Amino acid sequence: MPLRDIAIAVLVTAVWGFNFVIIRWGVEEVPPLFLTVLRFAASALPAIFFVTRPTSRWPTLALYGLTMGSIQFGLLFVAMKLGFSASLSSLVMQLQAFFTMALAAVFLHDRPKPVQIAGAVLAFSGVAVIATTRWTPQELLPFGLVVAASFFWGVSNIISKRSGETNPIGFVVWSSLFAWPPLLILSLMTEDHVALLHAVTQPSWKAMGAVAYLAFVSTLFGYGIWNVLLKHHRAAVVAPFTLLVPVFGILSGVLVLGEDFSGLVVVSSLIVFAGLLLNVFGPRLFRQSRS
Repeated sequence: MPLRDIAIAVLVTAVWGFNFVIIRWGVEEVPPLFLTVLRFAASALPAIFFVTRPTSRWPTLALYGLTMGSIQFGLLFVAMKLGFSASLSSLVMQLQAFFTMALAAVFLHDRPKPVQIAGAVLAFSGVAVIATTRWTPQELLPFGLVVAASFFWGVSNIISKRSGETNPIGFVVWSSLFAWPPLLILSLMTEDHVALLHAVTQPSWKAMGAVAYLAFVSTLFGYGIWNVLLKHHRAAVVAPFTLLVPVFGILSGVLVLGEDFSGLVVVSSLIVFAGLLLNVFGPRLFRQSRS
């Protein structure tokens, strides 16, 4: 992967890392499912009137919108509303890298090299150590929701890769059109109508800022650029970059939200970074050593 694309991937992970702080602020102001509705409605409208429709078929767009939008973020937002911390959420979501690699091997015949598997194992060990420092029995349900959300992130990565889409921004915008309607129905069925009405008629600055960041920065910019990377590089190479998200997420949680940050977490984050470097640069170094 060229150095420019590596820098872009790191920038996207920084945006997504801070995203968890934004989600925490957002669910404090707006019911979680309805916040997800606002995020993807703002991502789709009015952008679809200005962005060319992608070449992907409608079923592909709908499936990506449902897995990436409705399910992945619906589960994540609910988990964080239930009290799951921003930093731990950013960490557990990175299980998607391993779901993506496994799904890519099955559906894309994109088998990772042994050195990449070693890098993934090293990075996962860092993820596991951080998880043990933050785990409490009360977080079992939201933990399960975030694990499920990470799985559907992996599924959406494969859908994007298989689509062969040449218009990644359009792909995100038009698929967002399918993400929010089912969540709106579910929100109206399960969430407090008074809180929903208040979010629409008397939104706070924090709520509006959260929706703007989630829709335009995290979704349109982040996923648009991410799909460009998936188009030009193997999924097994791109997906591990998301292991940097918990590094940025933990730092953001500590600096902005005042969440706990121990020395063990610092060391574990460095292990995650080392695993990422091995996964990305390992094949190249291995080839050079054999030449």
